[in-house]
Amino acid sequence: MSMFSVGLSGLNAAQNALNTTSNNISNVYTPGYNREITKLGESSAGTSGVQVNDIERQFNQYVAEQLNSAKTQSSALETYYNQVTQIDNLLADRDAGLAPLMQNFFSSLEDLASSPSDPAARQGVLGNAETLSAQFRSFDSYLQDMQTNINSQLKDEVTQINNTTEQVAGLNKEIALARARTGEAPNSLLNQRDKLVSDLNERMDLRLNIQDGKTYNVSLPNGQPLVTGTNSFQLETMEADYDPQRTVIGYRDGGGNLSQLDEDVVTGGSLGGLMNFRQETLDKTQNQIGQLAVSLSSAMNEQHKQGVDLNGEQGENFFNIRAPQTYGYESNSDATITSAEFDASRADELRATDYTVSFDGANPVVTRNDNGQEVEFDQDAWNDDEQLKFGGITIEFSDTPAPVDGDQFEIQPVRRAGAGMEANISDLDKIAAGSFEFEQAGTMAISDLRVTGDNALTNSTGEQLEFDLAGGELTIDGFTGNVLVNGEERALNAGVVQTDATGGTAATFSDGDEITVDGVSFVIDDAGTDSTLTLSQATANTGDNRNALAMQDLQSQNVVGGSATVSGAYGSMVSDVGNRTNITEVNLDARQGLTDQLTAVQQSESGVNLDEEAANLIRYQQFYQANARVIDTAGTIMDTILNLRG
Repeated sequence: MSMFSVGLSGLNAAQNALNTTSNNISNVYTPGYNREITKLGESSAGTSGVQVNDIERQFNQYVAEQLNSAKTQSSALETYYNQVTQIDNLLADRDAGLAPLMQNFFSSLEDLASSPSDPAARQGVLGNAETLSAQFRSFDSYLQDMQTNINSQLKDEVTQINNTTEQVAGLNKEIALARARTGEAPNSLLNQRDKLVSDLNERMDLRLNIQDGKTYNVSLPNGQPLVTGTNSFQLETMEADYDPQRTVIGYRDGGGNLSQLDEDVVTGGSLGGLMNFRQETLDKTQNQIGQLAVSLSSAMNEQHKQGVDLNGEQGENFFNIRAPQTYGYESNSDATITSAEFDASRADELRATDYTVSFDGANPVVTRNDNGQEVEFDQDAWNDDEQLKFGGITIEFSDTPAPVDGDQFEIQPVRRAGAGMEANISDLDKIAAGSFEFEQAGTMAISDLRVTGDNALTNSTGEQLEFDLAGGELTIDGFTGNVLVNGEERALNAGVVQTDATGGTAATFSDGDEITVDGVSFVIDDAGTDSTLTLSQATANTGDNRNALAMQDLQSQNVVGGSATVSGAYGSMVSDVGNRTNITEVNLDARQGLTDQLTAVQQSESGVNLDEEAANLIRYQQFYQANARVIDTAGTIMDTILNLRG
């Protein structure tokens, strides 16, 4: 090969190297760009000179996969942390939190007990009750707004994911066409595709499969494809089949069918972080706030009804509370839930969780949603009255049509209970600070005489009840209808208590049997002795503070789930969210540290170093100049030879 050809090959190599270096420098701040180097080699076919074998992209697939996995976890934790800190700040606020307001409310009851007829003390109770209930509603509104915002964010994330998967599929096609034309894919297209895969992993955890070392296939962790060659499949947001207020992720397959994905399928990335936060913390906190609202309201209502107001009337409900929410699955038959109410007698069973009621044939199966455990229910109430009693609530279903095998219902007893909490009393005189007392006459030995219903004795003739216990049988005068014996409904036949609700056989009583009739309950202590009892309401005393003391004493009683005081339950909730926030922050710092390390490793191999590229510019410039000198020298020699001929 002549010197001209050798010099020209060197010029071409130097020019390619300079172009590669300038391209690196130009893209030093381009996201997803991978440094390129010019690979040189001897000319083929045994000739002299140099040739450009390849413009090689510095990309390590193994490091990229590690980095993408780390980004997935970091993004999920960062999203989770940004959300959970909002709840942590809300609950732990010393001024705006519930703890000081609950303390103020019980302090006002203490003031009422000191001066039960003082209008100022009574106004203090009502004012603090309204403030406390308003804060419960405010908390519920804030948390529900977070639910709504998460629904919106999920839609945005899914839109971005779908756009990205479409672009990946499009790049697969462009890269395949480029390979068919030139045998190699442009590095710029490969960089764009790898950047898109990295972006996808920041949004959710995905699986990447490289087909034949060329085509990228992307799938969900459960194997459902999002990108297959040049085809992409869509994720969609949809209403949960069990809750129309909840947005979940659906998958539309190649046949156009849309199916709801289990929430556990979507993990990692900002999308998984949002769903994990909602499932782990937001739902739980809403339920805990609701449980606290229901427990406090129920305890106050039951105790308030044990007292008498300044008008001499039985106390009514002190707070109103929102009823449990229920939803039927879309795939159900036409059966519906006709009523769902809190059961004050089972308030200690109330838990901060949702439930799923499914029917196996005609038999209900109740499952807790937070831990998946099956829950026992009152089998007698279901068999006798078709009332489903569990977890402190009572549910009734439609008779026609009745639930059938496979029907499912979502039960949210306390999720939005705080939204409906409000003071039920506005009249100062209606506060039942005094004790609701009865006048007793006769010889019957009883104990635990108390009010168990609204408007006690108002359905009795002359507002009094007469009991005659003879031969173990009990006769009740002054009342018609059914009574409860140890919680079970019994009929009256000519005033005699029967063994069941239909009548026909007189019941025989034993010591310890509890009788409930017309809102009044008591226990028979000596059923073996013939005796009589007359009950009527005693005259109210405006200076009576016993029920005010009893209501104030609720502060120290385990009214929340039968295991915690209201202050203790709230403190536990604040502590739980605080711990979760701290744990998330620590995990985020650790995971971010790993991500930074992997980023440094990736950049050391694929990133552009301006100092190195500046040195390459000088080196390849000298390379170019030297080859130009070779050509110049060859020209001089040729001219000399030609001149010799002359």
